[in-house]
Amino acid sequence: MTSLVELRILEGPNLYFPRAAVKLTLDVSTITEASDETVLRFARRIGLRTTRPGAPGSGFRSRFAVRAVERLVRAIASEAGTRRLAVRVRPTSDPQVLVVAFPWRNRGRARALGEAVAHALDALPAPDVEAAVSAAAAEVSAAARGDRPTTITPRIPVVAVTGTNGKTTTSRMIAHIARTSGLVVGWSNTDGVYRDGVLVEPGDYSGPSGAGRALGLPGVQLAVTETARGGILLKGMGIARNDVSVVTNVTADHLGLQGIDTVDQLAEVKSVVPRITRKEGWAVLNGDDPRVLAMRSVISAQPWVFSRDPDSPAVREVLSHGGGRATTVIDGWIAVLAPGTDPDPLIELVDVPMTLAGLSRFNIENALAAASAALAIGLSREDVVAGLATFRPDAEHNPGRMNFFSLPGEVSVVMDLAHNEAGLEALLEIMAGVRRPGARLLLGLGAVGDRTDELIDALGEIGAKGSDVVAIGHKERYLRGRTMDEIDALLRAGAERVGVTDIDTYKTEVECLAALVGRAEAGDVVGLMCHAEREEAYDWIAGHGGTPDTPETLSRKVRAAHAP
Repeated sequence: MTSLVELRILEGPNLYFPRAAVKLTLDVSTITEASDETVLRFARRIGLRTTRPGAPGSGFRSRFAVRAVERLVRAIASEAGTRRLAVRVRPTSDPQVLVVAFPWRNRGRARALGEAVAHALDALPAPDVEAAVSAAAAEVSAAARGDRPTTITPRIPVVAVTGTNGKTTTSRMIAHIARTSGLVVGWSNTDGVYRDGVLVEPGDYSGPSGAGRALGLPGVQLAVTETARGGILLKGMGIARNDVSVVTNVTADHLGLQGIDTVDQLAEVKSVVPRITRKEGWAVLNGDDPRVLAMRSVISAQPWVFSRDPDSPAVREVLSHGGGRATTVIDGWIAVLAPGTDPDPLIELVDVPMTLAGLSRFNIENALAAASAALAIGLSREDVVAGLATFRPDAEHNPGRMNFFSLPGEVSVVMDLAHNEAGLEALLEIMAGVRRPGARLLLGLGAVGDRTDELIDALGEIGAKGSDVVAIGHKERYLRGRTMDEIDALLRAGAERVGVTDIDTYKTEVECLAALVGRAEAGDVVGLMCHAEREEAYDWIAGHGGTPDTPETLSRKVRAAHAP
């Protein structure tokens, strides 16, 4: 058995260092299970003269393994000629597995050091422990230096957006505001890379390659990058710094992948984005999310919080200490607060189409975040107002996110990604907000395969509890190692917990949409968790007489839903 579980070369700032690093995932059972004599000889060889490693398999031995691996990396590097090396070691949910990281300047030598550490651990059960460490150092000394990191140092302003929910919408809003101001904008997100509103490369570019492509587009004056957790963990950030960062929120999503098992750990990953914001720049943080607000402790940039509550402790604290800024809602207006001045009302919520006449709590937060970032990067107040007033929840401005349609027979359709619990709750909140009295909510429920059993089960419960009719529409292109039957069973188990068992299943999202629209009556609202077949769903709606809702149409629906 080899000790090396995985070796990754991270090209830019990452969870462990603000620069390129090597990330090793190591099985350290050769340490945790070694005899007392072997482990003490190993400790002396790597320079741990006084240590109490504890019994094999004990918690004390696991703690010793963390210390020993860090010292092993330093010892091999030192004997290979690298005198000073920063090393980070982190435990995982598996007591036999550790993550080790160290920065690098030369790819070949860095990879060789990672492999040599694993080889030394592999040889630990052998009689000559001392020789194994020497042999590992010799491996590194003989390795070619290799290429330097490819991390980009931007020459134009960069706004980097991260978070669990809302980052795509927020990044699109910021880019739209900047384009309204006359700038040529390059931006990258889960749909692709755009230049000045034109898709130039489709695909999921929410990682480091997207940032690099957006910055490399000809004539671009501002880059807006969406940064997902996967890119940070698997490749590192593609750029050395940003000028403004935005963290929308942190909620449970993609847990159990790449060693991230808790929401607190996920927040730590997201904090990489504001950590590399320039000292003279701004970190835009959600003041209503404690994990996001706590990122103030790791940033060098100036804090700019956004909150729906102008009297929140986050707003008071940022304005009272350090000259920060805040964006909030006062008397139905988006307003900017600064120390020692009166609030600056920018625009009424009812005039911001993305807030759906003030109905969408999440999109109010996205608008607050986008306004903050746009002002922080230096766009004018007038351009920010104009951009917020003209960005719409439709397939042109914000495809796949809270897109509203009207179909013949007075049926409304709402399409949204809604890929986790918070996203589904937001979709149901919006559906309820446009439902006329006495009408029903019909939900097309679905999940991608790389979510945990618990999350998929929870989606079934939330969807069944919040709707009157529920059906399952599968996402065959996103099963990711599961079968449709597995996902179906988990969703149904969640729904059954709240007493819902009458659920039809369809192989595609479009089939599910068609079935629900066929069951809908006047005033009903059909919601579709759409991930795999967005364009096909748009075409189906258009082919059946559906039209996108304008802001005016949405306002009328909201007023009708809340009429006395």
